Amino acid sequence: MTDSATTDAAAFEAAFKGVFGRAPEGAWAAPGRVNLIGEHTDYNDGLAMPFALPHVTRAAVARRDDGLLRLHSADMDDGTVELAVADLAPGTTPGWVRYPAAVLWSLRQAGHDIGGADLLYDSTVPVGGGLSSSAALQVVTALALTELHGVRDVSRQDLALLCQSSENTYVGAPVGVMDQTASACCTDGHALYLDVRGLGQRQVPLDLDAAGLAMVAVDTRVKHAHADGAYGERRAGCEAAAAALGLPALRDVPFDGLADALAALPDDRLRRLTRHVVTENRRVEDVLALCDAGRVREIGPVLTAGHVSLRDDFQVSCPELDVVVDTALAAGALGARMTGGGFGGSAIVLLEAGDLDRVTDAVAAALPQSRHFTISPSAGARRLW
Repeated sequence: MTDSATTDAAAFEAAFKGVFGRAPEGAWAAPGRVNLIGEHTDYNDGLAMPFALPHVTRAAVARRDDGLLRLHSADMDDGTVELAVADLAPGTTPGWVRYPAAVLWSLRQAGHDIGGADLLYDSTVPVGGGLSSSAALQVVTALALTELHGVRDVSRQDLALLCQSSENTYVGAPVGVMDQTASACCTDGHALYLDVRGLGQRQVPLDLDAAGLAMVAVDTRVKHAHADGAYGERRAGCEAAAAALGLPALRDVPFDGLADALAALPDDRLRRLTRHVVTENRRVEDVLALCDAGRVREIGPVLTAGHVSLRDDFQVSCPELDVVVDTALAAGALGARMTGGGFGGSAIVLLEAGDLDRVTDAVAAALPQSRHFTISPSAGARRLW
């Protein structure tokens, strides 16, 4: 993570000119996200409640008419990467540039007449922290390219779906749509209640300051990758469990019918996966009800229960995440859980605002490699200038 995304517009424009030798046509930003509750439910047609971070990926962009896509990141050491738009295809693009390349390829596959471009990126979203740096990169690219080319028939949810499809097909990561939807659709001061099956959304007010609360994201600095086998194995296991139950998705297992569903499954692995998804959907509903009632302080134990389920049933936590959660709770936090796909990344901690220093000091002492930052529900993707 750098501080480059906090620099002013003039400096960002000057940086673009320094790389590409001309002025950009505009600049856009898209945030990372944390998931308050509802983990590994999106690809099970379930429920989630993410919110956008104040940390963003920015893109300064100008169109080209020569069929070239030129990409440069202020946070990478690989210089400017040049690709031929006509040659873009799944499996042909290495490294970080495959994410914006995937977006352009998907827009063209969807019939949008979008050609080459110069794009300069910078970001304050921690890479590999489980905070959706890849979704922010995709969404800012999609928003910039569609707005520059006058594409007006694509909604924010459509953009999110296109970015998900590009990551599934071009990058090869079997992710759900929650991360991209959060980056594209969240609003300032709200969590986003998302019903993935129908893509229904509701902005849920979440004013932590008014409640005397704070939330901290703790990046363990343990890296993860959604394209690896562990994430795909969980998704395939959920699909196998739904098929064994004769259901379209684990979303269709009612909470009151969970015991019967578990008894009908052939092995413990599928039972654990199913139990997590069904109980996690219920936890989303519980958090929504508490937020609607203005009882935000009471969501802490629900968050912690979600971590226990992710750790024990879904088995996507890691020792470092468990240290953060256990240490924060022992120091007086109201609740804590891992956030994101797992296998590393970050945890979120809900606490009384007055306990911030005590809790974060305890976590830093227990896991010195970690870094933390205070977070609050922030705005989704937007044009900057």
